[in-house]
Amino acid sequence: MASKEDLFAEAAKHWDLERLYQAFAEAKRQISPRSRRGLTDTEKLYLRGLLSGCSPAEIAKKMFQTPKSAEVYLCKTLYQYVKKLADLPNESVGNWRNVCDRLQEAGFKTLSSSEFKMNNSLPTEALVKIVNIGFKESTVSIDINIRLEFPSTSETPKKEDLDKND
Repeated sequence: MASKEDLFAEAAKHWDLERLYQAFAEAKRQISPRSRRGLTDTEKLYLRGLLSGCSPAEIAKKMFQTPKSAEVYLCKTLYQYVKKLADLPNESVGNWRNVCDRLQEAGFKTLSSSEFKMNNSLPTEALVKIVNIGFKESTVSIDINIRLEFPSTSETPKKEDLDKND
């Protein structure tokens, strides 16, 4: 059996857990000022379970609880905190799947390394210049120059200019 700390560890790969724990703790304090400070280990575990894409029933199974007890626990705790964070006090969370959507909209999801590489490899500026268009019998020829600017880790952006002849 995996330790409780190892359960739902994959949530840390895609979510800023420390920031989430702090935000949830603040929401908890506002909702229940007399409750224990910070999130309990159980609240953190349930949150990681939801962030890992597990249903309450799946979380309950891994924690050797009944699905109904997990649902009740989530409704009384984490769902209330999500409503507070999303500033939706009179709305229902609706479904456990909505938790990730609301938290992603609030900016708690981190970019995976592949998403980060993809976002940093896209051109920030592109210039396409048509130099010449030619018609010969049934053939059309178009000469173009393309300039792309890519983000750089340095202060000055790097440019690749195809106008230049090497």
